[in-house]
Amino acid sequence: MITSAPLNTASIAFIGAGNMASAIAQGLHAQGGYNLSVTDTYAPALIRWHTEFAATELNTNADAVVLAVKPQQFAQAAADLAGKLKPSTLVISVMAGIPIAKISAALGGHACVVRTMPNTPSRIGQGITALFATASCTPAHTALAQAVLASVGQTVWLDDEAHIDAVTAVSGSGPAYVFYIAQAMLDAGVSLGLPADTARQLTLATLQGAAALAQDCGEDLNHLREQVTSKGGTTAAALAVFKAAGLDESIQAALRAAHGRAKELAAQS
Repeated sequence: MITSAPLNTASIAFIGAGNMASAIAQGLHAQGGYNLSVTDTYAPALIRWHTEFAATELNTNADAVVLAVKPQQFAQAAADLAGKLKPSTLVISVMAGIPIAKISAALGGHACVVRTMPNTPSRIGQGITALFATASCTPAHTALAQAVLASVGQTVWLDDEAHIDAVTAVSGSGPAYVFYIAQAMLDAGVSLGLPADTARQLTLATLQGAAALAQDCGEDLNHLREQVTSKGGTTAAALAVFKAAGLDESIQAALRAAHGRAKELAAQS
């Protein structure tokens, strides 16, 4: 049973040792104190975890179990776990597309489940994760889930599981949108005569700096854009092209498509 003992003495078991699980394990291991265990069908991943994170073989009596397998592998993973978990064990899902009701049912009616949606910047501790907890989770459970996911970046709690699909569209898939735009900016810079390495440095530093400025100052994004946009200037010329091309509408349509696909995958799981 989870108590008020320091969170970093908790035991965390991982089902799956892929990229997201490894990012979380790295974050927890860096903080020290957590007892990590793992299972995976890929032997080299297990060797890495044993070496880098001092992880042991799967501990089904752990305080928390992190489900980090691919959605299509969940049924088998759940079958292997069903009946082995304590009622008080916190189950944390980082799987895409599988609702809590299906997770709970596959685990024999396990009640305490937190569903999350992290994103890939978690690999460097700069991610953001949305979390939703069932009513059966105690404050101690949610505190542990918070600690686990905060090890790889920011967190935000949701009051409706249905919002996970919107999170998937905005931040789960979001890094791909940024990389797409960054590549287009880089390519344009090269076409304008810049060396590729210079165009890359300028592009990535600009995106990083703009995001940091917006985060730090907390000002309205439209106001920040206006501060860069002098009437009749270079920025205004560029933004006019975006507007003529319907970029706003395209971005909103893209996120609606991602949101719709997330709902479809959830229904199919």
